[in-house]
Amino acid sequence: MKNNIFSLTVVVASIAAAGYGLYWLGMQQGKKAAAPVNTSAIAPVAGNEGKKVLYWHDPMVPSQKFDKPGKSPFMDMQLVPVYAGETADDSKVNISPRVQQNLGIRTAEVTRGNFSSVVRAVGNIAYDERAVALIQARSNGFVERLYVRAPLDPVRKGQALAEIYVPEWVAAQEEYLSIKRMQSSGLGELLSGARQRMRLVGMTDDQIRLIESTEKVQARTTIVSPVSGVVSELTVREGMTVMAGAAMFKINGLSTIWVNADVPEAISAQIRPGNTVEAHTPALPGTVFKGKVNALLPDVDSVTRTRKARIELANPDNQLVPGMFASVSFATVARKDVLVVPSEAVITTGTRNLVMLAQGDGKFMPVDVEIGTESNGQTEIRKGLDTGQKVVVSGQFLIDSEASLTGATTRMGGNDQPSPSTSITPVHSGQGKIENIDKEEVTISHGPIPSLQWGAMTMSFKLPAGGLPKNLRVGDNVAFEIRPIHDDAFQIARIATATTSPTTKDQGKPNEKSIPIPQAPAGGTR
Repeated sequence: MKNNIFSLTVVVASIAAAGYGLYWLGMQQGKKAAAPVNTSAIAPVAGNEGKKVLYWHDPMVPSQKFDKPGKSPFMDMQLVPVYAGETADDSKVNISPRVQQNLGIRTAEVTRGNFSSVVRAVGNIAYDERAVALIQARSNGFVERLYVRAPLDPVRKGQALAEIYVPEWVAAQEEYLSIKRMQSSGLGELLSGARQRMRLVGMTDDQIRLIESTEKVQARTTIVSPVSGVVSELTVREGMTVMAGAAMFKINGLSTIWVNADVPEAISAQIRPGNTVEAHTPALPGTVFKGKVNALLPDVDSVTRTRKARIELANPDNQLVPGMFASVSFATVARKDVLVVPSEAVITTGTRNLVMLAQGDGKFMPVDVEIGTESNGQTEIRKGLDTGQKVVVSGQFLIDSEASLTGATTRMGGNDQPSPSTSITPVHSGQGKIENIDKEEVTISHGPIPSLQWGAMTMSFKLPAGGLPKNLRVGDNVAFEIRPIHDDAFQIARIATATTSPTTKDQGKPNEKSIPIPQAPAGGTR
């Protein structure tokens, strides 16, 4: 009995000792976990030794800042330090010279000079309506002969068009000739009256003089063309009866021609009557036709939002004909001391006009500008820039993408959401192992991705529109490319099997058989 009591006492004592030991060990671990992290013991990134750490962040969520190192609450990775000098202003983007060279960034200086804008428009050639001759019947008669038989036949000035028999003229002419043959005196008033009656029946002064000189009745008259051109309208045929005042021919001259050009409403104020114009037509390559603005019509097309500019061109050799297509250039008045930049530097978002300003030391910042006219690859800047500043003329959208990745708060688009078709999406390469595949995502445990400042981690990516290649399975080592879509999510742009393992040494240099996958529209979740 005593032995049993002693054994039980020993067991209870052992359990108590073990419990106290576990309690003491837990307290020590808790104290270690609660102890502050010695940030000086953290190995600095190469090239940043001695620099002050401003804050820590997750490269995938760069806008969120932390005052201590540790594990990211967003992804399975450690926070990355940001050192003094790396980001002096959240509204600016810092890009190293090497990256600038890789992105192909070019800059140009803002300058002042004389600015002569050239407005270009397109239009169609038409008849000069001021060079139109309309021929009518002066008296009732009959068309006995027609010399021009088809519309658009060319005619010369003085060329015979038709011959008409006019019965009313016969009686008036015979009366005049009868009085003229009388030998008695005091017939002057009678002769003047007979001459007036010939005018009243439609005879011209030239025809009356012909009657006086020949003293013969002219029952027929020949109608001739008063101008050179083409017969645009022909309303008579041989044998027809024509009434006084009836239209017979319409002849359009071709020595001058009109171009009815459609000028955009926004720049129509730069066009003035009298401005010189140069015109070109595909039918006559290399030939330049010069003229001037005849009128700017007071009407705006409600559909195309354009105004008609009526241009008068000289037409030597009748080379231009109605219906031809023509492109015209209007020369406007030159302005002095105007601030200009290359047109390729200006980015129009729909609600804003911006340029990417280069500030030196690899810093770039988008600036709102007010633009004027554009001509010969140069754009007028009315507000927002000064002489001597430098603007980016190539690679602006790549800088904008860099601003997105580094968390810059000022973007070129501002509140606008640029569409995938108007912005350039960066692509980042990595290597890893497929851990899981479902209907919308593929999970990959990958090595570091330096272009995104990612360490090794396991994460999910949205599948491309065409899905993964059929030869890929869970457990395969792959080389892949990803692009950002929205809400910090990424999508597979390209993926292929890799014969090397996803190590840091091999990162970005996979031995792979490339399998391109078509781009998918923006959208999806990480």
